[in-house]
Amino acid sequence: MTPARDLIGYGATPPDPRWPGGVRVAVQFVINYEEGAENSVLNGDAGSEAFLSEMVGAVSHPDRAMAMESLYEYGARAGFWRLHRLFTNRALPVTVFGVAKALETNPAAVEAMLAADWEIASHGLRWIDYQSVPEAVERAHIAEAVALHTRLTGTRPLGWYQGRTSPNTARLIAEEGGFAYDADSYADDLPYWVGRQLIVPYTLDANDMKFVSQNGFTEGDQFFRYLRDTFEQLRSEGGRMMSVGLHARIAGRPARALALAKFIDHVIASGDAWVARRIDIARHWMEVHPA
Repeated sequence: MTPARDLIGYGATPPDPRWPGGVRVAVQFVINYEEGAENSVLNGDAGSEAFLSEMVGAVSHPDRAMAMESLYEYGARAGFWRLHRLFTNRALPVTVFGVAKALETNPAAVEAMLAADWEIASHGLRWIDYQSVPEAVERAHIAEAVALHTRLTGTRPLGWYQGRTSPNTARLIAEEGGFAYDADSYADDLPYWVGRQLIVPYTLDANDMKFVSQNGFTEGDQFFRYLRDTFEQLRSEGGRMMSVGLHARIAGRPARALALAKFIDHVIASGDAWVARRIDIARHWMEVHPA
């Protein structure tokens, strides 16, 4: 049964997260790694991918869409490595939302994530829309994603983000029982509990996906200003968490990576942020505000 909606949350008095070092904001960078697991007839799907690419308004074709495939391939071939250099050169922690079938296609990228001590959370088995997928199929995909992820990385994922969820996803993740947190929510600026399952919410606004949407960013300075202003507002409030959503094939493009670097350096220079992996935030919350 799908849980009832909660429109109240923490209300006027959010809890004090007591971030390490007394900083006012916890900042969390996510790199979504989806390339190779998107809709494709090569993956047995009915048609090509039509979501989150430079071709805004693209439609699915019942055959291979070579331009779309190459846009996704850019993320694996070039974009990921640009982002990897950006973060490792600054020794900053990252959480990867890794689609299991995408990780399987690029062992070198997985090796680089592990060597950098990045958290690799699960982004599901496939980068497809689960809205109408039967519950039994989704449950099987979750189990397969965990098993494949464990084989590829050496450890099971502790975080989950499906992204394109079904009405059953949150319940199935809680029932699976092995996830420290579920990120399939955009409902708050702080982690919160739903029963015994910790939710560490994500973001769709401080997210490079706005570059490939009709109501989004058109150039890097807009992206930088939006991220900076989000950070400064949350910093002024204090006791908040900021998520930044990135995709290898989107933020990995040169001009966008430059804007992202400017924001990262702004955060570092502030001296008022805990830049952490998502699992670190989850563990901190469990200690400070247990269920």
